Amino acid sequence: MPLSVVDLYQKILPRTDCRECGFPTCIAFAGMVVSEKHPLENCPHIPPEVLAEAKKELEAQYAAGKWTKRDMAEDALQWARERAASMKIEDLPARIGGELVEMDGKTVLKLPYFTGAVLIREGSIIHEDGSDLNRWEQVFFFNHMAQGGSVPPTGEWKALEAFPNTVSKVKSMRAHVEAPLRECFTGRGDALRRAALAIGGVDRTEEMGSADIAVSLRPLPRVPVMVMFWDAEAEEGMDAAVKLLFDETITQHLDIESIMFLSERIQGLLCGEGPGK
Repeated sequence: MPLSVVDLYQKILPRTDCRECGFPTCIAFAGMVVSEKHPLENCPHIPPEVLAEAKKELEAQYAAGKWTKRDMAEDALQWARERAASMKIEDLPARIGGELVEMDGKTVLKLPYFTGAVLIREGSIIHEDGSDLNRWEQVFFFNHMAQGGSVPPTGEWKALEAFPNTVSKVKSMRAHVEAPLRECFTGRGDALRRAALAIGGVDRTEEMGSADIAVSLRPLPRVPVMVMFWDAEAEEGMDAAVKLLFDETITQHLDIESIMFLSERIQGLLCGEGPGK
């Protein structure tokens, strides 16, 4: 029968709170074993035959997902991969850009991504240099494959709040993207310009007019993003401000969650995080 936290504590563990497992109490250790798949053998006081039987039961309930904490990234990746499963590689360039290349006898989409590229095979996406994308990046690309329309950018820029169903995400944008960028570059506008140019940006300051610095990025062929920056004005009592703008067609290429992921990725790259962060 399945082993709950209480079952494990009462029937399997010594209930001595000896701390030899690395946790302050046996009940805390039991909770980690059941919900986080912490190794039961880290308790040195379970008889071998009891340990073997308990581990067998735990493996069965782990496989069934019973009482374990959900892996949100893995769940999202499975959903996104299924969403994109019907997409044919040969049809993607017309929808999301990139070019088809032959690798190991198979057709692969080489899709520009900032200053590099990713290689998209059936059910698999990697960086051009062969390194893996993290799971959230894979979610982002699978969603882009599934949603990407063929409409090219129009050059009409909008803030996130101008798109439907973004009320909760606007707060996240301010807290997790625009505020960190402001902190990184207050008094350092030239550093922002250099950082943006280093990831493929184009200086649009004169064209945009209203901001101290405006740089357009093209992280994906059909998905441009504009970074607008106003530096602090101490004499005017004004703090620095940052605003990300998106082409009006972006929701035909990315869902709102993916727009947030891309925005956070841009913030990380501009503030100096490595590509795998």
